Amino acid sequence: MTIHRAGISAIASEIATERDPAKTQWHERSVEEVLSLVDGETSGLSSAVAAERLRTDGPNRLPEPPRAGPLARFLRQFHNLLIYVLLAAATVTATLGHLVDTGVILAVVCVNAIIGFVQEGKAEQALSAIKNMLAPEARVLRDGRRVLVPAEELVRGDIVALEPGDRVPADLRVIASYGLRIQEAVLTGESVPVDKSTTPVDQDASLGDRRSMAFSGALVAAGAGRGIVVATGTETEIGRISGMLETVETTTTPLLRQMEGFARTITLAILAIATLILMFGYFGSGMSFRDIFMAVVGLSVAAIPEGLPAILTVTLAIGVQGMAARRAIVRRLPAIEALGSVSVICSDKTGTLTRNEMTVASVATARRLFHVTGAGYGPCGNVALEGRDIDVSVYPLLGALARGAILCNDADIAEIRGTWSVTGDPMEGALVSFGWKAGHEPDALRLANPRADAIPFDAAHRFMATLHLDREGGAAIHVKGAPERVIAMCASQYGEGNNREPLDPEYWVRRAEEIAASGQRVLAIATRKADPAQRTLSFGEVDGDLTLLGLLGLIDPPREEAVAAVAECHAAGIRVKMITGDHAGTASAIARSLGLENAGEVLTGAEIDRLGDDDLRRAAARINVFARTSPEHKLRLVEALQAGGAAVAMTGDGVNDAPALKRADIGVAMGRTGTAAAKEAAEIVLADDNFATIAEAVRAGRTVYDNLKKAIVFLLPVNGGEALALILALLLGLTLPITPVQVLWVNMVSSVVLAMALAFEGPEPDIMRRPPRRADEPILSRFVLWRVGFVSVLFSSGIFGMFTLAQAQGASLEEARTMAVNTLVVMEIFYLFSVRFLNTTSLSLRAILGTRPVIFAIAAVTLLQLAFTYAPFMEAFFDTRPLSLVQGLTIVAIGPLLLLVLEIEKRVLRGSRPAVPRSLNP
Repeated sequence: MTIHRAGISAIASEIATERDPAKTQWHERSVEEVLSLVDGETSGLSSAVAAERLRTDGPNRLPEPPRAGPLARFLRQFHNLLIYVLLAAATVTATLGHLVDTGVILAVVCVNAIIGFVQEGKAEQALSAIKNMLAPEARVLRDGRRVLVPAEELVRGDIVALEPGDRVPADLRVIASYGLRIQEAVLTGESVPVDKSTTPVDQDASLGDRRSMAFSGALVAAGAGRGIVVATGTETEIGRISGMLETVETTTTPLLRQMEGFARTITLAILAIATLILMFGYFGSGMSFRDIFMAVVGLSVAAIPEGLPAILTVTLAIGVQGMAARRAIVRRLPAIEALGSVSVICSDKTGTLTRNEMTVASVATARRLFHVTGAGYGPCGNVALEGRDIDVSVYPLLGALARGAILCNDADIAEIRGTWSVTGDPMEGALVSFGWKAGHEPDALRLANPRADAIPFDAAHRFMATLHLDREGGAAIHVKGAPERVIAMCASQYGEGNNREPLDPEYWVRRAEEIAASGQRVLAIATRKADPAQRTLSFGEVDGDLTLLGLLGLIDPPREEAVAAVAECHAAGIRVKMITGDHAGTASAIARSLGLENAGEVLTGAEIDRLGDDDLRRAAARINVFARTSPEHKLRLVEALQAGGAAVAMTGDGVNDAPALKRADIGVAMGRTGTAAAKEAAEIVLADDNFATIAEAVRAGRTVYDNLKKAIVFLLPVNGGEALALILALLLGLTLPITPVQVLWVNMVSSVVLAMALAFEGPEPDIMRRPPRRADEPILSRFVLWRVGFVSVLFSSGIFGMFTLAQAQGASLEEARTMAVNTLVVMEIFYLFSVRFLNTTSLSLRAILGTRPVIFAIAAVTLLQLAFTYAPFMEAFFDTRPLSLVQGLTIVAIGPLLLLVLEIEKRVLRGSRPAVPRSLNP
């Protein structure tokens, strides 16, 4: 017999797949196949085999993410081109013996690094490690006995027992299920527990539809079961996502990209001009190399904005402190500004946009559709009919429904430290909460109607039934379950007067579909009387003779603050997109209630798989709701949006969100309900899980950027004026009006102190009503270049003019330079008032009074400048001379004149073109 080469390859591939656990699709295999492939038995492994496999496969734990040590984190603060230039300048000045200059430059560099290092250290201390996602212990069968072992000692082939409250310790193929329901929101984003069974599912089933699997890190909500370990450690779904994090490329924030470009431009320009001046002075004017080199060093010191790195760090730190007051942990300083530049926010649904707490929202009876208010598991809320709250006692059928919902139920709710939480299945907890709203106290009702027997919920029969006795000697059976299953078990229904009438199946099916279309999970409640002597319950006693009470619609409701935050983001020009592992119908309904645009169009994970990169990029830009998505889908969507030019923020709380959180321009994780994996991948962690905090963070980020731009527009003309004055003196062969060390005093003291005041400026009134800036927008926009050039000329004219006037009046060279330096500082002070208001006039009471930081900064600079001029020790350092009162008044008069010229410039610009946008980018 001849076997084709292709056939041999296919057989070999199949054999290799079966032998490689990481490539096996366990969910499609039968229990017998799985036992054979992992070489296991239903009675469990022997201790010897387990020990050997542990030695071979390694422990069942995830590797800790690499962390930078304190030294590496500190050195990282120096990774900035401007810092490199400053360090080079410090080296040159030290070589030439100018140790004062060297000390001041190094002090500024170190202060900048310390601020960033301390802030990052505080944030890292607030976060947990990813290894906490694994369960600490597990119940397994070893040597035919049930024993408790550390979860990290689990191996392939172990039989694990699962009970309510357990966290699944490894990836398991379910081999026995007794009403087993598992909460997988951390992996899939689905807000309700998933029914588990032993039946294999289709090979192409999405993660949320693999009902024959129990995944590591998920929580057992109800029932019991057993599973055989098929993957441990890095081979689990959580481990696979952890591995994805290592391959995901992180992006640089827009601000850091802009600052790198800005620093590169400034550095190249300064070096080019300095080289030309050096060549001109040495070859053209005959100056000695030492003299011209020192002059060029002075020019470079004058042109470099030495205080900018410190101002950038402090401005970001102020924004971080503001967010800390709103219970947000910012792990990296630039992250706060990055949120201000985002144009798209991609958000997970469960626990982020919604409460991750199921709530009964609708109640359907034979004639009416009621709505239930209140969110969460707390009993606060009312029942409404046609938009009006009602007295539940007027509608006895509601009381009967609530009675069945509480009694046919294994969950309970309780208030712990002011927060209502559920013990048991979240859906059953929602039913208890509804029963309380409908007038029943759960504990009292259960005490008066003790349970005699029960049929637990199971995915095979899709209902739960309980038998209860009462104090009057009666008995009743209550049933809840999937609508189509319970309706088929009923022969009658309760009508308007609480009387039994023939069942109308078509009506109930139509009602169930109507409620489901609004994104709600639907349960049916039925009942019938029982023999008071009955003490057991069988399937035959609940099938065919029940009376249907009604339907309940449950939903994980949107957070109220999230609705307002979405509206605010839309007003700010930010598109909000929801990416969830939940079903398309539920996702669409939640999107509509949140106010998302185009909420009716949903793209599913299966449809994403069929799209190429270009098609996905176009679809991602148009569609705002994505359902049944896996971690790979979320990552592809973020990358597609970034490829389209969007600056993307990703919010989430589950393990399934972690890769996309890391890849996004800015990742935002939930602090309370978020998994350690999500927090580890994010730059910002919201300690209160409040989506509305994101809108506040956007506001803070935009404010930080505005204030930073104001600081740049303030600093560069000062440096430009100094440099221009030195260039003119060198080119014209004139005496330098200010010395390099005096330039350093102005740059590092008065300029930095005044610019710091801009870091405390509040947000502009329309900051959340303007579109986000482009991610590739340069800091040196046309307006910034114009303002730098124009004001540099004014500053240079003031420096040279005062220096020349002083010498003409008979002042010594030292006096003239002292007057020039003080003139420069006075012009800085008055220019500060102009920079604070670029769109409106600075000649107003509000502008003149300023803010408290502005007043403090001006007072500090004034005192420092008086010391600079009159203190004897300053004379030794800076070669200054005391000035007379007349000379001082002459200097101060220059300030109002500069402000008047700048006000005229504002008016001319406003008349010739549209007003300068608040973002400072006309």
